[in-house]
Amino acid sequence: MKKYLFSIGIAFAAPALWAFSLANLTQTLQKPANVQGAFTQQRYLKSLSKPMTTQGKFVLIPKKGLLWQMEKPFATTLRVRADGIMQWTGSAWANPNASKLGQNRQIQLFLDLLGGNTQGLEKQFDLALSGTEQQWTLQLTPKTAITRQIFTRIGISGDTVVRKIQLDEKQGDRTVMQFEQIQTGKPLGEFAKSAL
Repeated sequence: MKKYLFSIGIAFAAPALWAFSLANLTQTLQKPANVQGAFTQQRYLKSLSKPMTTQGKFVLIPKKGLLWQMEKPFATTLRVRADGIMQWTGSAWANPNASKLGQNRQIQLFLDLLGGNTQGLEKQFDLALSGTEQQWTLQLTPKTAITRQIFTRIGISGDTVVRKIQLDEKQGDRTVMQFEQIQTGKPLGEFAKSAL
């Protein structure tokens, strides 16, 4: 009898475990009006024995843009939106990479990664989602010629927000971004409002 009840319990629980889909993930990550917190980014280069580490704060408005305020090792503020990457000069926004080719593709990838736009990611990667809404992992395997030239894989993990992104590059370098002290739906500061 216990085995029978256990089997019934598993049968009822299993659909709930399997039900977390890419559509659910997108909905979860795009639910908050905004996401604010701190980041630590470590860049591991084959040519260096220690990672290059940067730290700072960020503000993300899903489907709209990202304010990336690096504080260490030096201060710089970037705004990432669909119309490009801009750097704050202290009095105005300027485009530091106006002449770089492929910038729009990189911008869109970064916004898709943080904002949970799985439809945008599926255009360039095969996606494999595992876990539940409380603890999930999304593995991205490049499927286009352009993404295969740059990445071997991308891993994203989180819960109601993205907590970690790891970019493994073809030449052996990797970047790990950790997001902490996260708050959702908190009123934006004046600078973030005007930037985004």
